[in-house]
Amino acid sequence: MMQRFHNPPAGDLGLIAYTSNRGGSYDIWLYDLSTGVSNQITSGLAESFSVPFWSPNSKRVAFVGKNGILYVVELVDGVIARIDQFVDGLGVYLDWSPDSKKLAYTKQNDIILYNITTHQAKRVNQPGATDVQWFPSGGELLFQAPDSSGVSQLFYIQDDGSGKRQITQNTGGAFNNVRLSPDGSYVLYTTPGVSISIIYTIEISTGNVFEVKGGPLAKNYFPVWSPDSTRIAYSTTAFEDVGYFSLVKVTGRQGEDDRIRAISDCYATPVTWSPDGRKIAYLSGCDNQGIASEMWLFDVLHPVPVQLTEGDFITALQWSPKPICLSKNAYINPVYNVQFDYPSHWQKVTDQRYEGPDGFFQISAISSEETIFEVCQNEAFHQLLPYGSEPRIIHTQIQEQEACFIFPSKDQPPEMRGQAAVIIRYPNPVEIEGATYNYFILWADQGHINEISSTLTFLV
Repeated sequence: MMQRFHNPPAGDLGLIAYTSNRGGSYDIWLYDLSTGVSNQITSGLAESFSVPFWSPNSKRVAFVGKNGILYVVELVDGVIARIDQFVDGLGVYLDWSPDSKKLAYTKQNDIILYNITTHQAKRVNQPGATDVQWFPSGGELLFQAPDSSGVSQLFYIQDDGSGKRQITQNTGGAFNNVRLSPDGSYVLYTTPGVSISIIYTIEISTGNVFEVKGGPLAKNYFPVWSPDSTRIAYSTTAFEDVGYFSLVKVTGRQGEDDRIRAISDCYATPVTWSPDGRKIAYLSGCDNQGIASEMWLFDVLHPVPVQLTEGDFITALQWSPKPICLSKNAYINPVYNVQFDYPSHWQKVTDQRYEGPDGFFQISAISSEETIFEVCQNEAFHQLLPYGSEPRIIHTQIQEQEACFIFPSKDQPPEMRGQAAVIIRYPNPVEIEGATYNYFILWADQGHINEISSTLTFLV
């Protein structure tokens, strides 16, 4: 189900996942910033409390929906997996590992690390743990739990359950809404509760605590880190004498330069940063119903709000970590006898190469009488080592033809931009400028090579 809205901001990339009853029941939707189009990605699976959580590679969305079931949506192929179930799905916080392969969450006094590729779950018993999340290394975790005296503290632990140590020496109220900065150097939290909610940050290396001034009513909600870990956006309730509004504010990580950037007519609104940290999206349009019906965004440097959607209830939103878009264009090249889809925001560089801020592709052909194994070996281990010193070769079939993928090793030169390749034997050799070619080759960044090749067909 798709519906177009007005005023898509020119030049914006990425997707905003949001929870809405637009289709008659609550579901997860994606708003494409490049086109202004909303696309429904679930059908009757969400609840009003459902919050979408993006994987770092922006290829998956996880959420807890109906009957407390934890779902993961694969955006490339639309497959939806059921991962787990909670007695009460309200307020469950999910966090993806940096490699986008594992989900961390807490359930029944356990920290659970679920690998979505192997479908195996690791449990680490930690009574009272909440807000578990990964450090950037991918092997360490942060979480909140009571200490031996029952006081809320923050803890560090290895993902195998070893090396647990207490980070804080809290003697005050509970640590709520704990969020680790993307670079792993700071933690923010709110305390003591809901009616009074003050935001604090902790510098992990020193233990220094900083208070965010916040709003006049001490009702500060939904704090989120900017992608570069230097700022925090949040919502603070104000103007109770005229019927509650919320101010969208941005502050530094030590509470400095705390400024109002926008106003919502909701008691509180979730906020979310764009991948480049330039813009913030938020909800408004609550009127007297208490539930938002509009989605807005503004540029932090030029805070003029732009409305994205209106008319239906929206309860949560989160911008994709990477500047992706779902809309595709068809690339057709009769000379090389191929057709495939690529992201619509990529621009033409030459007839054989297209590029975007998040990836690229380039095509060519190989004239060789050697086997597919030899051709792939020659490409992967070219003397200039374009794929690094230890590339991986995976043999397969594409369009019922012999093929192979070449994936780079960690020591690939950075100027190659993560280049991978797929080589496919032509169904029939093609003639290009008087020469005969037996193999087609597509180069693309690792993040798009599978997605692009899955749409490839040879022209008749």
